Amino acid sequence: MKEEAPHINIERSIIKQFRKTIWRPFVRGLQEYRMVEDGDRIAVCISGGKDSMLLAKCLQQLKRQSSTKFELEFLVMDPGYHPANRALIEENAARMNIPIRIQDSDIFDAVADAGQSPCYLCARMRRGYLYANAGKLGCNKIALGHHFDDVIETILMGIFYGGQINTMMPKLHSTNFPGMELIRPLYYVKEEDIVAWKEYNALHFLQCACRFTEQIAREQMAAGDSRAGDSGLGADIVHTSKRQEMKELIRALRKNSPFIDANIMKSVENINLDACLGYVRHGIRHHFMDDYA
Repeated sequence: MKEEAPHINIERSIIKQFRKTIWRPFVRGLQEYRMVEDGDRIAVCISGGKDSMLLAKCLQQLKRQSSTKFELEFLVMDPGYHPANRALIEENAARMNIPIRIQDSDIFDAVADAGQSPCYLCARMRRGYLYANAGKLGCNKIALGHHFDDVIETILMGIFYGGQINTMMPKLHSTNFPGMELIRPLYYVKEEDIVAWKEYNALHFLQCACRFTEQIAREQMAAGDSRAGDSGLGADIVHTSKRQEMKELIRALRKNSPFIDANIMKSVENINLDACLGYVRHGIRHHFMDDYA
């Protein structure tokens, strides 16, 4: 009997073993926010981490069984990976039957002297490269692998460190690349379920592989910090960052209330403007005293 290719079992697990925790939340996000439409050509942006690799497989599965007619391009932006890290991305893509296109850049070199925390600049530059290359491929949308936990962490980061209430939107129009739209199809998929899928299929993915975070990982390993390994944390998370603080806070709060993450999400769906001191709309700041009289 002929042995099945590895990608067959990986694909099957999404719609069978993880149908409730991954496939249904994935479809819910697509439908609720109308992310994929007829005629779309979507650049699936692959970092090499677990989230973007799962995103690629979910969209491949959707294309096979959906009546919506759309096309996919699988775009990898190499910002200057170590050869071993790039090889891991290529090996995983081959194993998972994802036909990737790799675009080279020197982003890591460009941000190397950006200060103590170059991650924001790196992410911004990578986003720009992705938009530009997606446009060259004739795409009108780019899909990123942000998940539910990324969304609620962003809400808390805005409150605690930004002094504002906002969130990571499920889709938005690009201001710098007219006609291009960003979508986040894993919007309702929880990170713990992505980790479970990864472990079920015995997959090993790339963590953030820039020189800055690799140095942090080495220091953590030397200090005996288990977080330095492939623990399922997001592929673009620096372990000393405010986002990691939010992860740990949410994890602690879940012990007392298993619905805490859902309530955080609902908080930005149920904003009562009659009970707000102020808000911003289309760049214009409003205050409740403006029309109090």
